[in-house]
Amino acid sequence: MLDHVGISVADFEKSKAFYAAALKPLGYAFLFEVPREHTGGVGVGGFGVPPKPDFWIDGAGKPAPKLHVCFRAENRAAVDAFHKAALAAGGTDNGAPGLRPHYHPNYYGAFVFDLDGHNIEACCHAPE
Repeated sequence: MLDHVGISVADFEKSKAFYAAALKPLGYAFLFEVPREHTGGVGVGGFGVPPKPDFWIDGAGKPAPKLHVCFRAENRAAVDAFHKAALAAGGTDNGAPGLRPHYHPNYYGAFVFDLDGHNIEACCHAPE
């Protein structure tokens, strides 16, 4: 089950305005911007049907071929198992399993680059 999808854009502010307008008829709104001290200064924000963002953009300026896909995990043990299995299958670590409180207090995730360099994540939103 997918949790959210992210794409890279050349100009974060222009793309933020475009998607806010284009997605509004679908019930989507701009819901969250990650503090830039957590993103290396890059604009990162999420859109969704309130209250949860599920479509994210980042202003890294490299629109292709970067992709980010996150899969929802039932629990933290599944996130840990995802990370371990992905590394064993040839993935590269991009963030060990752990809490990411800058997203929200219970956000537990792990990140790997797949064989093509795409950022693949598993996350769990449960408190334990």
